[in-house]
Amino acid sequence: MKNKRAEQTALKKQHIEALKSSKRKRSEPVFEIPAPSKSERATILIVCEGVNTEKSYFEQFRLSSAQIVPVGAGCDTIRVVERAQKEQAKRKCDQVWVVFDKDDFSANDFNNAISMAEGLKYGLAYSNQAFEYWLILHFEDHQGGGMHRDDYDAKLNSYLRQYKLAYDGKGSKLVTTEIFELFLAKDEKSDKLRIDLAIERAKRIFGQYDHASPAIEESSTSVFRLVEEIQKFL
Repeated sequence: MKNKRAEQTALKKQHIEALKSSKRKRSEPVFEIPAPSKSERATILIVCEGVNTEKSYFEQFRLSSAQIVPVGAGCDTIRVVERAQKEQAKRKCDQVWVVFDKDDFSANDFNNAISMAEGLKYGLAYSNQAFEYWLILHFEDHQGGGMHRDDYDAKLNSYLRQYKLAYDGKGSKLVTTEIFELFLAKDEKSDKLRIDLAIERAKRIFGQYDHASPAIEESSTSVFRLVEEIQKFL
């Protein structure tokens, strides 16, 4: 009797295990291609108009779950977007961003470059007039409106001077490691990170315009959009 009861118990256990195994098999998806490993990092391609300032700025971000690939195109507006297409074709990337300035390019070229990038589903980080306006916003609560790019270097250096640093806008045009670290440091007055202040200021100014013609929206920048995206991967 005991042997029979033991045999029934063993059979019952086998049946339960078989049901569990069958349930697991039905619920597990079948992939023809292995799923990406969690260790894989997203790739963000950033094609910049300038070969120095923008590239040296973006390549200093250290991300835990993404890789930034900054490319200094050394060409204007629409050609930056065209260069992004060529760079995208060379490598696998999860996001493509273009970074360019209004400078003294025609309104038509500037606006068309923006429309072209939007049509290609590229991220847009443009500045009117120039990228250095974004850097200034780390230190100054500018309200938008006219500030000629010829004044950008002096304005930025007026803030860097107290830290014994300088931005060489007429020479190397590099955002050095020391300058970049200032952007990530806390502002003494607000106790906020300067980069967060720059985002707040740029976003507020950008929101003042209807973007029907970005070429006339001076001074403004959409670089904050790219930086906010980068921060997701810190």
